[in-house]
Amino acid sequence: MNKVKRKLTLDRPATYQIRVPGHLDKSWSEWTREMTISTESDEDNLPVTTLMGTFDQAALHGLLRHLYSLGIPLISVNYVERV
Repeated sequence: MNKVKRKLTLDRPATYQIRVPGHLDKSWSEWTREMTISTESDEDNLPVTTLMGTFDQAALHGLLRHLYSLGIPLISVNYVERV
């Protein structure tokens, strides 16, 4: 069976994982209903929140701008390839 690999484009939604320091509460999932939020502790026992969701590039940039405007630094932003 041949697997068709989807090309990442500006207008096609893709899944992203965004990690930020601290604890963001569940109300963030209301900001975009497609997003899951989890909080874990890092190696120094400090909270790190992971936001996971499927966005097109415009929505991703909007979310990143929103985090920036609140003064929340980014640890990482990763594309998550779905199989």
